[in-house]
Amino acid sequence: MTEAQLPDIESRADIERLVRAFYSKAMADELIGWIFTDVAKLDLEEHVPVIASFWETVLLGNQTYYGGAFGVHAKLHEKAGLTKAHFERWLVLWCRTVDELFDGERAAMAKVHGLRVANAFHGRLANHPGPARPAGMAVHRAGPG
Repeated sequence: MTEAQLPDIESRADIERLVRAFYSKAMADELIGWIFTDVAKLDLEEHVPVIASFWETVLLGNQTYYGGAFGVHAKLHEKAGLTKAHFERWLVLWCRTVDELFDGERAAMAKVHGLRVANAFHGRLANHPGPARPAGMAVHRAGPG
């Protein structure tokens, strides 16, 4: 490997580095940051090991994640109304972070799997109830009808 080449994702430590770098971007992002900070009230010291286990299972084949991520995201959707734009931004930030830190087969897998996760969650949440309208709040339709 020359100095200009980035390493591939090879270890749990690499994955934790990736996850921390991603959340640094995501939590500061003007479109999705508030979801992590204000809605999920994410504690990175608790969250990083869980998400790193997910990615370790996916990328390294070490079965260290046993959770079900969809339920957590469904609850966030109920509170915040997650949209296609939110998932698209998540994916852009994820892929950008991967590209800044890593290159190789597992890095490519991380981006492909990120796309699958974003599409799957967005698709499933499209049929899941979003935030409830507060009682007494008027609903206005745009356009004819």
